[in-house]
Amino acid sequence: MKNLKHIYALIILSIVFTSCSNDDDNSSTTLPAVVNEEEVITTLNVRLEPVGGGTVITLQTRDLDGDGPNPPAVTVSGNLQNGITYNGSIELLNETVDPADDITVEVEEEADEHQFFFTTGNNLDVTTTYENFDNNGNNLGTEFSLTANTISTGTLTFTLRHEPTKPNTGLADAGGETDISATFNLEIQ
Repeated sequence: MKNLKHIYALIILSIVFTSCSNDDDNSSTTLPAVVNEEEVITTLNVRLEPVGGGTVITLQTRDLDGDGPNPPAVTVSGNLQNGITYNGSIELLNETVDPADDITVEVEEEADEHQFFFTTGNNLDVTTTYENFDNNGNNLGTEFSLTANTISTGTLTFTLRHEPTKPNTGLADAGGETDISATFNLEIQ
């Protein structure tokens, strides 16, 4: 009788173990999916250097509390000059850590997954041209040129999209997710 109980126990255990098998054929070789976390961007710095020399204009938006209660601090160091072309560069930082992480490096390394867009508003008369590109020749935009065409005032918005459709005709058909968007009030004298 004692042996019969052991046999029944072994039969039940074998049924339990075989019914709990994994149905995935590749379960022993499947690795968990890699999660590519989005970058934390607290600060966007734009440097506009006049071609041929002159006063450098800097634009900055800084939001150290992210979605917190404090609005971003936005600064513009001066006015653009009518008829001048500027070499532009963008720097992205994560200042929640010390020292700050330069997110620009990651964006440029993953250029095929990122693109900056430049949008004007309220009659600001500027022309922007992309000066750096991804490996497929599509626009990236951490380097650009900006020409101040005529005396005017308005806004210039810098929008970084993650995984946009490339090529595209602009922000309207780019898709993807916005990593950061910052609007600056500018004047051309």
